[in-house]
Amino acid sequence: MNSTSLKILWFILPLLLVAVFVVINNPQGSTFWLSTYSHHHYYLETLNNGASTMENQKDEVPVNVTKSTTIPKRYSIIEKLEEGLARSRAAILLLRENKNVTNNNNNNNQKEEDDDEYIPHGPMYLNATAFHRSYLEMEKKLKVYVYKEGEPPVYHFGPCKHTYAIEGYFIQAMEVSKFRTQDPNKAHVYFLPLSITMLIQFIYVADSHEWGLMKNTAMDYVNVISQKYPYWNRSLGADHFMLACHDWGPEISFAIPHLYKNSIRALCNANTSEKFNPTKDVSIPEIHLPLGTTKGLLGGPAPFDRPILVFFAGGVHGPIRPILLQHWENSTHEDVQIHKYLPKGVSYYDMIRKSKYCICPSGYEVASPRMVEGLYMGCVPVLIKDNYVTPFSDVLNWDTFSVTIPVKDIVNLNKILMDIPQDKYLEMQKRGIQMRRHFEVNSPPKKYDVFHMILHSIWLRRLNFRVHDVNES
Repeated sequence: MNSTSLKILWFILPLLLVAVFVVINNPQGSTFWLSTYSHHHYYLETLNNGASTMENQKDEVPVNVTKSTTIPKRYSIIEKLEEGLARSRAAILLLRENKNVTNNNNNNNQKEEDDDEYIPHGPMYLNATAFHRSYLEMEKKLKVYVYKEGEPPVYHFGPCKHTYAIEGYFIQAMEVSKFRTQDPNKAHVYFLPLSITMLIQFIYVADSHEWGLMKNTAMDYVNVISQKYPYWNRSLGADHFMLACHDWGPEISFAIPHLYKNSIRALCNANTSEKFNPTKDVSIPEIHLPLGTTKGLLGGPAPFDRPILVFFAGGVHGPIRPILLQHWENSTHEDVQIHKYLPKGVSYYDMIRKSKYCICPSGYEVASPRMVEGLYMGCVPVLIKDNYVTPFSDVLNWDTFSVTIPVKDIVNLNKILMDIPQDKYLEMQKRGIQMRRHFEVNSPPKKYDVFHMILHSIWLRRLNFRVHDVNES
């Protein structure tokens, strides 16, 4: 063998040895770079199916896959958002199912109510621990896109005084909220900043009973944003929400089928007999703010300084109030104060503060500011309503700080309230004062106040479904 052949042999031999070693040790090709990605893909699927643990899953390497034939899946923005929601959902469900943790938390000594680091606790919550975790997840993740289309006063504006104040307060607070995102691709929900109250004030012709122009205005707005952006059509409105405190809010929403059937409607008039759907819609409190703030509305005497057993004063409208007045307006019991109109010189708010229980009956509609007025001033609310969904009842146990009386039992009103033991009344009154924080209007908003509670209710509805990308197969 000549010198040239020997040189070639010495060059080829090492290459052959390396090739044999690779074939023996890795016959399927180089796949290590894929193993982490495959794990992540399975994680996304299990979260969307409600699973919450990955510690028990093993990394699996695909068989017969090589670098040259495999293209890793790229997740869309909406898929990444849904993965984050799935993580939150799993964390909340884990605590919701752990009743022992909740019960123990209810019995722990907690910080004072005015502590900025308030932690929900006690039987006033259906599950305090799960609610706390859900609230923290919302604060960490929730992003809301407010459509910029539309001009005040019908859009991006609303009343901040009197009965429908919550409508304007929420719209304006949302404009500057930390939850607002300027990037619609990062949003979990989309807000339609239409004020029903202002729509009625500026478009409705008084006493005309003509709804067409108002409904067309709402429809036109949805048509504009659905043609300009892809988000409404992507979910058929399911990840969009409106907020209305005016009684006509539900009726105007009926003009837009997807808004009524799919979207989250935050309504004061939360009446299930008028197509309010508690699984997707949100009940919000009606709050009467004469001056636009809660100044002068919060607080009242101690329970033993309230000589009146029960109080009501209000107009006679709807089916329930005439029954109430028929039986109790001229009561011989001095501590039962039921009035159509208060005597001249008697303060409505002073009467609330002197009373142990405050009647909150439906009028033409189920919503009424009396519940919140009672909580503000330490008067235990007595709810006499049919088909009403109480605000924030996903997390609050209203039975622990209010009394519910069926319409048929109005005749026994005095006996029902007198039969409540004193210690139970004192407990309900104290709990109502504790729950007041969730109904307070603050500017700027504070943790766990009414603004955040409304958002949390919307957050819970958003966790109930998954939005698919239009390009998903």
